[in-house]
Amino acid sequence: MKNRWLIALSAVGIHISIGSVYAWSNFTNPLKQLFGWSDQEVALTFSIAILFLGLSAAFLGHFVEKHGPRKSGLLAAIFFGLGVTGSGLAVALGSKYLLYLFYGVLGGIGLGVGYIAPVSTLVKWFPDRRGLATGLAIMGFGFAAAIASPVMNSLIDSVGVQNTFFILGITYFVIMTVSSLYLEKTPEGWLPEGFQEKVKAGKAKPSLDLAQLTANEAVKTRRFWYLWFMLFINVTCGIAVLAVAKPLAVESIGISQTAAAALVGAIGVFNGLGRIGWASASDYIGRPNTYTTFFVLQILIFFLLPNVSIKWLFVVMLTIVYTCYGGGFACIPAYIGDLFGTKQLGAIHGYILTAWAAAGLVGPMFAAYIKDTTGSYEGSLAFFGGLFVIALVLSLLVRIDIRQMRAQYEQTAYVSTTKEQSHHV
Repeated sequence: MKNRWLIALSAVGIHISIGSVYAWSNFTNPLKQLFGWSDQEVALTFSIAILFLGLSAAFLGHFVEKHGPRKSGLLAAIFFGLGVTGSGLAVALGSKYLLYLFYGVLGGIGLGVGYIAPVSTLVKWFPDRRGLATGLAIMGFGFAAAIASPVMNSLIDSVGVQNTFFILGITYFVIMTVSSLYLEKTPEGWLPEGFQEKVKAGKAKPSLDLAQLTANEAVKTRRFWYLWFMLFINVTCGIAVLAVAKPLAVESIGISQTAAAALVGAIGVFNGLGRIGWASASDYIGRPNTYTTFFVLQILIFFLLPNVSIKWLFVVMLTIVYTCYGGGFACIPAYIGDLFGTKQLGAIHGYILTAWAAAGLVGPMFAAYIKDTTGSYEGSLAFFGGLFVIALVLSLLVRIDIRQMRAQYEQTAYVSTTKEQSHHV
C-alpha cells in the first residue's frame, strides 16, 4: 500500500515544477535585450500559457478521470518539459512565435494537466483532511516562483537564456516524471487506518459528500456557477493587484522602488502560506465559512486601501489579500468534493479552472485600463471592492443550496435506514 504522505509529496513535486511559470518575469529583460522585443510581446508568452492552462484543465479533466493520476502526471511532464526545453530552441532561432508555441501552448497544456492530476487524487487519499491535502500541493504552486526566481537569474547570468531553458526543461521533466510514477488512485472503499474507529467513537467526522455527480451533470447546477464566479472574482482582483503591486506601493505610500520590489517578494510568500493556512482552516470551519471570510476581509481592505498612508498597515493589508488569493485556489478542490463528490472531481476542477484563465486575461488588463483613463490605480481598487460584494452574495447563496442538499441527503439516509430496520423485523 502506498504511503499517502509520499503521494502528497509527489503532488508537491509536480506543482513546484509547473508553478515556476509565475517566475516568467525573470526572462522579460534578457529577452528584450537579446531581440529588442517589447514588454507586451514577452508578456504575451505568459498570457498564452495561463490561457492554455485553463483550456487544457477543462478539456483534459476527463482524461485525468479515465486514465488516472500517474498517466496524467506523465503526460504533463512530457508537455511541460517539452515546452520549456523547446523554448531554448525558440531563443536559439530568435523566434517569438516558436516561443509562444513551446512555452505558451505546449507548456500551458502541461500546466493544466499537471495542476489537476495530483489534486483530485489527494482529495480521495485524505477523506479526513481534504483541505490540508489540497493546500499542501497547491502551496507548492504558490511557493514555486520564490524557489525558481533566484535559480533562473543565476542560470541566465552564467549560461545564458537559451541554455537556462534547456537545463530547466530537462530538470522539470525528471522531477515531474519521478513524482508522477508514485501517484496512484485510492483502492475501492479505502479509508485511512483507524479512521473508521474514530468516526464511530465520535472523534472524527468523515467528509460528507452531498452528491456524486459527473462533470457534465455538475455544470448544469447553480452551485457550480456560484463557485465559478467566486473563484473568477477572487482571482481577477488578486491578479490585478499582483500586476500593479509595485507601482501601487510607490504611488500610494511613497516607498522606494527597492522596498516595493521586496514587498512583491513578500507577497509571493504570503500567497503560498495562504494556500496551506486557509485550506487547513477550512477543514475545521467549513468551506462556506472560509470563502465568506475571504470576501468580507477583502471588501474592507479594497475600500480602505486608497486612504491608507501608514506603511506597515498598507503592507499588512496587501499580505492579507494575498493569503486570500492563494487560499481561494487551495480550498476549491475540497469544496468541489463536498458539493459534487469525488466521482469526477478532476474533470469538475478542470471546468472550474476556466475561471482562472478568464481572470488571468481580465484582471491585469482592467487595472491597466483604469490607470490609463484615471491616471491612478486607486479607482480600480473601489471597483474590485464592488466585485467582492457580488462574491460575498454568491458565497451566501451557495449556502441555500447546501442546506437543501443536506436536508435531502438526511431524508434519503433516514428512509434507507427505516427500510433496513423494517426488513430485519
